[in-house]
Amino acid sequence: MNTRTLRSRLPGIILIVVAGLYSVIPLISMLTAALAPQGSFPSGLSWPAHPQWHNFVDAFNIANITTLLKSSIIIVLGVVPISVLIAAMAAYAITLLRIPLGKWFYLLLLLTLTLPFEVVIVPLYQQIKGLGLLDSQLGLILPLIGLNMPFAIFWMRAYFTTAPEELSEAAQVDGAGAWTAFWRIHLPLARPSLASLALLMFLSTWNQFLLPLVLINDPNKRTMAGALQAFQSRYSTDVVLLNAGALLLMAPTIIVFLLLQKQFTQALLQGAVKG
Repeated sequence: MNTRTLRSRLPGIILIVVAGLYSVIPLISMLTAALAPQGSFPSGLSWPAHPQWHNFVDAFNIANITTLLKSSIIIVLGVVPISVLIAAMAAYAITLLRIPLGKWFYLLLLLTLTLPFEVVIVPLYQQIKGLGLLDSQLGLILPLIGLNMPFAIFWMRAYFTTAPEELSEAAQVDGAGAWTAFWRIHLPLARPSLASLALLMFLSTWNQFLLPLVLINDPNKRTMAGALQAFQSRYSTDVVLLNAGALLLMAPTIIVFLLLQKQFTQALLQGAVKG
């Protein structure tokens, strides 16, 4: 790499380093605080002289991580596959089948993306209450599927707008209907976009915080992020346990991202290229 190339890339490198430090330093601060003696008030990034690793064991038992992990998995499996499938079918119908009023329907979906999430909390609560689904995981799964639809359809439409129409025409010549063409041709070709959407929705659902607090009273039926509030209300005065519990609740997402970092980046780039 010559000097000229290095100078042109230097601002980007500096930006990446600053962004990385901005993300990593808070986690390091939480880790050092979590290893301090219980009942103390750690501050800064100083490493404790005698790290108390058992704090994570205590926080694990207090936060009931095993039960919350099972609950989060159930919610993610109920939301992500169904949302991705519905979004793909809707985007296919709007873009390639050109259903009547499809453009107006898509425009309405785009307008809902500008709606603040907090605005729908009260009406959503009343609807779920009327259906008798309060304090149940199904009562959380159904709203999350609906709330994810605008962005999910927007994401999948970006792929179908670039899909060659010749594929559908060739399928029609071979006697394949719209449904067969969707399942046999377009859906397999849309795997990069489907994968990137599934990963984004996994992170969004796993880290869902506000909606589980509103719709579910039992902390054991919430997502792991939603249970953080209950943990904080009980141990807000113990900064050490609070940090240990927060790191444990964040750990699954961090581990999944680290394990799938390459695939996650490739999926996002492929989805962006399709768009």
